[in-house]
Amino acid sequence: MAEKKKRSKKEAVEEIKPAVIHEQPITSTLRENYMPYAMSSIISRAIPEIDGLKPSHRKLLYTMYRMGLLNGSLTKSAKVVGDTMKLNPHGDAAIYETLVRLTRGNEALLHPFVESKGTFGKQFSKMAYAASRYTEVKLAPISAELFGGIERDAVDMIDNYDSSMKEPVLLPSSFPNVLVCPNTGIAVGLASSICSFNLNETCDASIALMRDPTADLYEIMKGPDFSTGGEFLYNKEEISQVYETGRGSFTVRAVWYSVPKENRIIVTQIPYNTTVDQIIEKVVALIKEGKLREINDIRDEIDHTGKKLIGIDLKRGSDPEKVMAKLMKSTDLECRFSCNFNVLIGGSPHQLGVREILQEWHAFRCECLKREFYFELGQKEAKLHLLQGLEKILVDIDKAIAIIRQTENEKDVIPNLCRGFDIDEKQAEYIAEIKLRHLNREYIINRTSEKEKLIKEIAELEALLSSPRKLDNYIIKQLEGIKKKYGQERKTKIVYEFASPTESLKEEEEPEYTAHAVITKGGYLKNIPLKSIMMSDNQRLKEDDEIVFSGEMSSRRELFFFTDKGQVYRAKFGDFSTTKASELGDFVPAKLGMDKEERVVCTLPVEDYSGSLALVFENGKGVVFPMASYETKSTRRKLTGAFSTLSPVKGMFLIPKGEIREVFLKTKTGRACILRTSIFPQKTTRTSHGSQLMALKKNDGVETAFLTDTTKEPRLAVYKKPRIPTPGILVSDVDLAEAQGTMDLN
Repeated sequence: MAEKKKRSKKEAVEEIKPAVIHEQPITSTLRENYMPYAMSSIISRAIPEIDGLKPSHRKLLYTMYRMGLLNGSLTKSAKVVGDTMKLNPHGDAAIYETLVRLTRGNEALLHPFVESKGTFGKQFSKMAYAASRYTEVKLAPISAELFGGIERDAVDMIDNYDSSMKEPVLLPSSFPNVLVCPNTGIAVGLASSICSFNLNETCDASIALMRDPTADLYEIMKGPDFSTGGEFLYNKEEISQVYETGRGSFTVRAVWYSVPKENRIIVTQIPYNTTVDQIIEKVVALIKEGKLREINDIRDEIDHTGKKLIGIDLKRGSDPEKVMAKLMKSTDLECRFSCNFNVLIGGSPHQLGVREILQEWHAFRCECLKREFYFELGQKEAKLHLLQGLEKILVDIDKAIAIIRQTENEKDVIPNLCRGFDIDEKQAEYIAEIKLRHLNREYIINRTSEKEKLIKEIAELEALLSSPRKLDNYIIKQLEGIKKKYGQERKTKIVYEFASPTESLKEEEEPEYTAHAVITKGGYLKNIPLKSIMMSDNQRLKEDDEIVFSGEMSSRRELFFFTDKGQVYRAKFGDFSTTKASELGDFVPAKLGMDKEERVVCTLPVEDYSGSLALVFENGKGVVFPMASYETKSTRRKLTGAFSTLSPVKGMFLIPKGEIREVFLKTKTGRACILRTSIFPQKTTRTSHGSQLMALKKNDGVETAFLTDTTKEPRLAVYKKPRIPTPGILVSDVDLAEAQGTMDLN
């Protein structure tokens, strides 16, 4: 038995054959596997269409429409989420999050599509929304303007994912919702960011373009309008770029007022693309860094009235205007809103300006109305045709009854009526279906009296369909009605004349001062006032830590902190809080917000960007590149890709412009040499790892590197010309100590 089992296992192993490898070009893999995913994320997820909705929004709103929530009462959000999964097979959490953003309670939209009851969080706060089982929703009145004509063939209907029901490709929005409803989405290689505009201004702009395609939009649509309010700082060049190209940015800032008696500032409105929590966190960080000494306390003051967002308590004697100027400069109380008007037109993404978007919406709306009118025209013509047949039996009702009574077979009733009154099958079918009690002159006269009204309505529909001008007038009338019903005043105030925070703070720049700087190997930095250092020279350090720099420094001196992750952090010496020699000082990684386990490997004080930076790596390679490569137009604190991380860096040296310095290199095996920086390879790319400076044996590497004092004769050989990398000179500990004694460690 055991032998049979062994034999069967052996046979099974022998039957296993290796998988067949099919070679396939990478281009085919991308085309067949990656491109369908990329197109799906662009077309079916992230980018809005001309009706102003993404597929997730459209499926959710249409589900609520089918549930009768346009005129019905509130229902549980959980029920809406469950029914939406018939069209949108994603998790309930994703669907509910979409629903939350569309509600009035969340305040993310200027004109919410969903009325709500319960806690739905806030767009301007990290406040959590309640679970779907606790909240209730229904469609808001303005949602009726999205669905008008959907039952009359205004848009195409397609099968859902399992072909169990139909859903609309687009919603026949009767106003330019694409510019009224803000939208942000990130697809594969494509993104969209559309700000919201005032409904009144958008409708007026659409009407103006229908009457005059060259109308000046800047006079009608003054600028964006956000649900969170704020102040829009008007810049003609910036807004022109957004309006014309659909891409650009503009500045939005918070609204505030001061309470002098309480020495307090109250922020009432903030920019749309930030939150109260983010602003408070940033202000707290600035206070801890000692950059905002005028603030005592800051707190979240959001309440049910919505009249307050942030409360700031000031120290006695502080000027609210100057404090807010600092906050505007340093926090998101003033920030840029980036626009990227990517919209799907006919299933393809297009970046459009405001004028082009309104023109595309007009064309889309005309197509929806034409389809709706053709549908109504067909129904009215069919009804007129039936009434014309009914009118013919008025001549002799008794004859119609006799034909039906005397016909022996039911199938012959319709043909006999057709022959008896010269009508077609549809008319005869309609007459045959009339109840016996209705076969009297009064009923027939009442029904046929509708014929004149139908003829008039058919003529009006045909006129609308044949005249683009009349169709435009119909759209204009609808837009004016929507303005009257749902229009509201601007929430975002437009500011035409303003001063930037930088200009406001020019006179308030902190005076320059000199203090004693202490930098340790463990990453601590002390900013010690000169008076304090004179009183006590006893420096407190952590165990196993040591001082790598000690000396006087200007508060405006810029410091570069290079880390083992190939990054550099910039800060001014004055940014660090003052301390005593008996304290540890600021921990640089925490102060500058470095990544977890990121360690400072070198700190360099920089006066200007005219010189060069020389680097020596553990593998014996070295490189020199200009300091100008670290210069940026912005005030960014962190720069990535500061230097190559292929090998640990063992020495960084600032080389003044036009000077040549000597670098001492010592390896782990005790070999050393001195090289002039003139033989270091000159590169322009920061991440270059350079060329080999010193030949190393296996398992050997540069242990230390530092500058020598060029005013004294070096004790070791100096290589003054480019040559083959040297293995170095073997030195004793005594010789090395003597050589180090001639070197300037500062």
